[in-house]
Amino acid sequence: MAASFSYCALREAVQEALSEFRSNLQPSDVPPTVEELRTKVVAILHERELTRVRPVVNATGIILHTGLGRAVLPQRAVNALSGLNRCCNLQIDLDTGLRGQRDSMCQQLLRKLTGAEAVMLVNNNAAATFLILAALARDREIVISRGQLIEIGGSFRLPDVIRQSGARMVEVGTTNKTHLRDYEQAITDQTALILRVNPSNYRIIGFSQEVPLADLVSLKKLKPVLVVDDLGCGALVDLTSYGLPKEPTVPESIAAGADLVCCSGDKLIGGPQAGIILGKEQYILKLRKHPLSRMLRVGKLTAVALEHTLRLFLEPDSLAESLPTLRMLSLPAETLKQNALRLKQTLDTENIPLQIDVVEGQSATGGGSLPAVPIPTYVLAVSSPDLSPDTISRRLRRNEPPIIARISRQEVQLDMRTLLPGDDAIIVEALIGIAHGGTR
Repeated sequence: MAASFSYCALREAVQEALSEFRSNLQPSDVPPTVEELRTKVVAILHERELTRVRPVVNATGIILHTGLGRAVLPQRAVNALSGLNRCCNLQIDLDTGLRGQRDSMCQQLLRKLTGAEAVMLVNNNAAATFLILAALARDREIVISRGQLIEIGGSFRLPDVIRQSGARMVEVGTTNKTHLRDYEQAITDQTALILRVNPSNYRIIGFSQEVPLADLVSLKKLKPVLVVDDLGCGALVDLTSYGLPKEPTVPESIAAGADLVCCSGDKLIGGPQAGIILGKEQYILKLRKHPLSRMLRVGKLTAVALEHTLRLFLEPDSLAESLPTLRMLSLPAETLKQNALRLKQTLDTENIPLQIDVVEGQSATGGGSLPAVPIPTYVLAVSSPDLSPDTISRRLRRNEPPIIARISRQEVQLDMRTLLPGDDAIIVEALIGIAHGGTR
């Protein structure tokens, strides 16, 4: 194990171990042996390894798990990132030799996939929303439905963002119902734009109503206002063709006439964290000239990973297989059941003292996407008369690589939906080790 650590890391671990032994040493105690010191050093190094960012097995059933990095990058994007151990043509035009735009290829791909006139990238969708408001609505009014004043993870509240941008918020309608006339009556000479927000992480159902985007665009004929559609999750394709619920898509918003559309790159698009702004060229140019655009721009890692994720959408017939997020979302429950049964059969042959069952369950999209949409799944339920669920779960997390599961009904449940190829073998080895007292 020592060979995998630098001299500096080993020295620090030895010093920490010696210091701990000294602080607990009594006058009558015998100094620690070399073997005891070695064991302590290894334990310290192991604890430090647990804190570094490294691959884990996602057995939670949450496909876009924020704590686990959200979307699993497509292999094509990973392969492209591995080639960045040398210089690249990030911001140079190879034809002219002159300076170019760092996200030019992503722009080209997104224009083709969505029909937008122009595109720009920032580091996440919150940044996209803020830049649009700061550049186009500062010291003016924006009109928004009360039912769309969202709060997302990390206490990100849209009213706070609007206030920080320098715009003045004008709320219309009620929590559950907003009509077209509400927007029309709110527009004044001080109105800069109408902001429509997709409530990605919740749904209002029952006695409710919201105004379709096309109707909001129709108000532009009466008064000169911009219409901005904040989609949040940012689907590029119709998810119903994959057996999933309907979700607004970027091409639909562009076709409906929105001046600007913004969305995330790491949710339903399945790429790296990024904010994507699309729409009419005259407004994208204004955003690019704003001082914030340089502060919020993406680096080469994001640009390259997103480019190669977007290329997969040019091959729709193979998209459900090549894009991990879509593959996890669309896997049939029966396939997952067969996977779980094979895993159980393998473990049964080992005769380990753990109770292993295959039970039905529910997965979730996560990341604020497709809320209140349970996805049928099958899980491997693990229990033991000698080990509590918390103990089993903790030992799974201390495996190498760590395995992140969930606890339900006094069982540790490993969801088949979010496992990647090869994860089943890792799970088998880990459970055998736990059954024999391993993975402390």
